[in-house]
Amino acid sequence: MTNQTFEQLKKTYESGRTRPLAWRRAQLNALRRLVTENRDAFVSSAMADLGKPAAETVLMELNLVAGEAQFVRNRLSLWTARHPKAMHWMLQPAAGWTIAEPKGVVLIISPWNYPVLLALEPMADALAAGNAVCLKPSELSPNTSKLLAELVPQYLDSEAVRVVEGGPKETGELLKCPFNHIFYTGGGHVGKIVMRAAAEHLTPVTLELGGKSPCFVDRTADINVAARRIAWGKFTNAGQTCVAPDYVLATPDVAEALAERIAVAITEFYGEDPKASPDFGRIINDRHFERLCKLLPVGTVPPEEPSSPLVQVASAVGAAMDMVGRRFNAVTTGRGGAGEMAGSANNAAKPTAGSNMAAADDGATASAAVEPSKIHKVPGVFDLAGRIVCGGKVDRAARYIAPTVLYGTSPDAPVMKEEFFGPILPILVVEDAESAIRFINKRSRPLAAYVFSRDHEVRLTFERQTSSGALGYSLPLGHLLSSRLPFGGVGASGIGTYHGKAGFLTFSHVKTVVTKPQFPDTLRLVYPPFNEAKAKLFDIIAKFS
Repeated sequence: MTNQTFEQLKKTYESGRTRPLAWRRAQLNALRRLVTENRDAFVSSAMADLGKPAAETVLMELNLVAGEAQFVRNRLSLWTARHPKAMHWMLQPAAGWTIAEPKGVVLIISPWNYPVLLALEPMADALAAGNAVCLKPSELSPNTSKLLAELVPQYLDSEAVRVVEGGPKETGELLKCPFNHIFYTGGGHVGKIVMRAAAEHLTPVTLELGGKSPCFVDRTADINVAARRIAWGKFTNAGQTCVAPDYVLATPDVAEALAERIAVAITEFYGEDPKASPDFGRIINDRHFERLCKLLPVGTVPPEEPSSPLVQVASAVGAAMDMVGRRFNAVTTGRGGAGEMAGSANNAAKPTAGSNMAAADDGATASAAVEPSKIHKVPGVFDLAGRIVCGGKVDRAARYIAPTVLYGTSPDAPVMKEEFFGPILPILVVEDAESAIRFINKRSRPLAAYVFSRDHEVRLTFERQTSSGALGYSLPLGHLLSSRLPFGGVGASGIGTYHGKAGFLTFSHVKTVVTKPQFPDTLRLVYPPFNEAKAKLFDIIAKFS
């Protein structure tokens, strides 16, 4: 079935059907109608899949798809036109230009966390570039996947745009087909599988992955504004956003107050009981729910099944022993490394120029390896995960985890090992901006990094000495919302970009075209045989080149 789908799309593309600008504009107009005319259906499907609030679905998915489709549609004439390029003087008379042509038949594999946006926004870019498109929605958001499979053929050219539903089996079969480009959004593990499969056909790929996006806060920031913006960026979609702040690095003079103020912001956003709030989502499935529960401090989450009092006591003792053991292991094995704990620190200091270099591909730097990051131990915090400032409540039946702020988290805590995609915000106390940069650079390059500081030197140092897909000053998620800004990762957080013109170019081959009149044939001057006169001519040309 998947091979038949590919062959049909290939046949359509080779017929030239997708190339005319009129066809592209018609498809983009239809895509806009698809999301605007079926708003309620998409809201219902996102609610069923993720418990996503209606306002989030409209603002963070449907409106962005409609905006992207209109943005690229209105600029097609400019982007697809010839762009003249100057030719070398020694080739004159001659002319050159570039022109963007479609890549062909492209595969888009979308994730579950933003099941509409991350399926249809890259599709808008692919259609604008004149490609035939195969969309594979995530099986983890089945209601939205089914809805897309029903609506896409009703609005778009069914011979040029197809939706293939299914799980890993269907995805694997699609990856065996020789697509002309593969666009994948998801985790790094599957990203490697996609890249290996693409290599069999030398197919170019765009990988939109993720990573642990850090957020640095120092004393110069407006703590109230920082708290609200961090809370908004983190807990939108119940923390299941690839560019959400994954953890906070805060200086000692602001860390605890920031944690408490974020807790206040959570109450302002979702009320005293976020579970009852219509504006707070749920975890995608039971597997992810249980995984997230294990990241909370020991003893926070009650056992799945009720047990006898004797078993409860034994479990409590076991949890306490486990917490002590984890702390002991961290202290004995983490000395001199990323998990080293320092004593109390002074106020935040400005980083010095050249104190650290941008992260290498493997996420480590020589300077970071020599000098450990100065992460502070918070008195009275014994669990590696930290102390719960707010949240920590869960409901298995509803797949609900309250917005949770952890203060005094250790770098060795499970919650700091990898991107976890959930409503948990660890706050680490770091000595200063320089230590924060070292801490970030010792890890894989993230999809985004955020800095809340009004100190110009601090901001400039983060810009020059860290590497991430994007960098936001006092603004989380901002680059995700703009069609004018390229969106993508670097290193382990992704390959390639999209949105607006960047997306159009991702799905295009920019072809160089040159021309030279046959008369006069000035190239006769460089034809063999090469005599002494021509040698002198070449010397003259070299001096002026």
